Amino acid sequence: QVQLVESGGGLVQPGGSLRLSCAASGSFVSISSMGWYRQAPGNQRELVATIPSGGRTDYADSVKGRFTASRDNAKNTVDLQMNTLKPEDTAVYYCHAGVAVTTNTYQAYWGQGTQVTVSS
Repeated sequence: QVQLVESGGGLVQPGGSLRLSCAASGSFVSISSMGWYRQAPGNQRELVATIPSGGRTDYADSVKGRFTASRDNAKNTVDLQMNTLKPEDTAVYYCHAGVAVTTNTYQAYWGQGTQVTVSS
């Protein structure tokens, strides 16, 4: 009874910017971590950024200084501001959240994914 919906993907030129958004909806008690993963064809799915509950944001080394994740606990949303985009950033980006449907019973939920393509 939990749904994560991403938006904001698309085609952008190298050096450009894009902002992704993810909203959690449904019936649940709380959300622990929220963040973003990405997967390019032939590659493993990798962590981009994650925001633990009560902790600081962790970023992959490849995006540090370029990407910024932000979270709104009241609205159950997480955004990813992507600047200075490179062709290597091309991938399907997935929203992830640890959600407690019942008290102290957290499990992982994933969005459907949104395509980000960085190309001239």
